[in-house]
Amino acid sequence: MKLLLAFSRRGRADPGREPVIARVVKETGVLVNVEKANIDSMAGEMLIDVPDANAALVRRRLEEMGVAVRVMENAIARDEAECVDCGACISVCPQEVFSFDEEWRIRVRSERCVLCGKCIRACPHGALSQQG
Repeated sequence: MKLLLAFSRRGRADPGREPVIARVVKETGVLVNVEKANIDSMAGEMLIDVPDANAALVRRRLEEMGVAVRVMENAIARDEAECVDCGACISVCPQEVFSFDEEWRIRVRSERCVLCGKCIRACPHGALSQQG
């Protein structure tokens, strides 16, 4: 399951100053895959992937540490009425979220998405949007 984490780095007690991912892995024993991170001197956002069976435990522990957590079940949504199956999204996606099926229609595997937004910018019909 993908979890989108957000935290502040404003004060000494803020979670952005602590090694929250390392602490969660150590305390829970659950391996966490960091798929995307954007952290600066004031705040951070991170997309992690954890096994579905352990997602509730990891989420609860992160929230106890002061991290805001959102579950990202379907990161990318495709408006089938707008999509013309042109394949522009396929060519720009670094995670192979998009592919053609046997009928040459776009297939979406949103569980692979890392929220880079390249497909949304590339879609000539505006058929893709980020969920969350």
